Amino acid sequence: MSNARFSIIPAWIVTDPRLKGIDLKVLCLLGSFTNAEGWCRRSQVKMADELNCGRSTVQGSLNRLYEIGVVEKRIVESRDGRDSAHYYRVIHDRDVSSDAIAAWQVAAAEEYDPKSNDNSDAPPATISAGGAASGMAPPAISGPAPINDTSLTNNLNDGERAPARGNLGDEEENPKAIETAFKRFFVTWKTAIHDSEPDARREWGALSPDERASALAHSESYQVVALSTGRKYLCSAAKYLKERRWVKLAEQSVRSPQAEATEMVSVFSRAGRALLMTKLFQPIRALSLSPIEQHIVDNKPEKADLIWREKKEKQGWPEAVQLIERKRFTVLNRIVDLSKDFEPVAVNGPVWEEWKRAYAERCWPWPVAPERLEFAQFPPLPADVNDLDEAVSIAIENFKSRLNEGRDDDAA
Repeated sequence: MSNARFSIIPAWIVTDPRLKGIDLKVLCLLGSFTNAEGWCRRSQVKMADELNCGRSTVQGSLNRLYEIGVVEKRIVESRDGRDSAHYYRVIHDRDVSSDAIAAWQVAAAEEYDPKSNDNSDAPPATISAGGAASGMAPPAISGPAPINDTSLTNNLNDGERAPARGNLGDEEENPKAIETAFKRFFVTWKTAIHDSEPDARREWGALSPDERASALAHSESYQVVALSTGRKYLCSAAKYLKERRWVKLAEQSVRSPQAEATEMVSVFSRAGRALLMTKLFQPIRALSLSPIEQHIVDNKPEKADLIWREKKEKQGWPEAVQLIERKRFTVLNRIVDLSKDFEPVAVNGPVWEEWKRAYAERCWPWPVAPERLEFAQFPPLPADVNDLDEAVSIAIENFKSRLNEGRDDDAA
């Protein structure tokens, strides 16, 4: 082991909900072997031995830390093409933009310099108010003390400050409030871990106060609509702000007053099956084995395929699983329209079994049909293809293409 006395875990990472216990151990282990330049080259096999766990557990942890943004990875290609130990670096601090620093300075000025609005003509405390002449101050003049009425000067000060703020409220123009609102927006954006925060902050600052409020209010709705089409990718937060995409969402709502159908459906209906498949077209969620599962795989490798298959079916597409469990739900009108040509398939018939096999091949969760269900709806099979296996695969790809028809991956 290393002779290092300390291994630092960045404070900003410890409250991240994606973090697992093994991740903290991996971070400490990387820190134990870090060189003077901040990099660690360590084999995953060696790390697994040192942490007394499986190599796949270490690999899953490193991938998770990389996605969170706390570990930087440099892949090393070996000459013979075999696996080689990579370089890793723990990122102790996040990048801080000039906008954030400006907001901190304003907050610090308000906290530590509360008299900054006083009369700047007043002399410092160390200088006598009576001038340079030395000696004792003259006796106080008899009579009542002068009234210290702040209202005598407030009107003048308010008039001087008004042009700087215009008609906007304090919160709208306060850099600290702007930064707080930006953080609230950025952390809820689904691609935030991959996005450039400085770019998004710059676009946020370019918006008017009303635009910032509208962008934040429609952020969640936009992401739901954009991903409901089965698209793999969501545009970056900066692009959403720069192109004012929430305005496009509002325009679509005007053109289609009922963005969501009122009828409740199940996954066995036309619209329900279509919505389920849009969820299954999304990228599979990053998964890792539990300690018990890893122990089984290490001791019985022949069970690895079964364990991974079950894990993908249950956890790979959580939105699809939730849809199946909900039993009844509403569907966007666009999905309803795309599913109008779906065809009924007899439960437990040859076409049904072929669809079931296609789902299993892709590790997709398969909805179990109720006892009395006779038919379920699926995308239409091509009439000129006789092989059922090929026909089902073509039907899946055809429906996927129709979802993306006329749009690129980022459009919504």
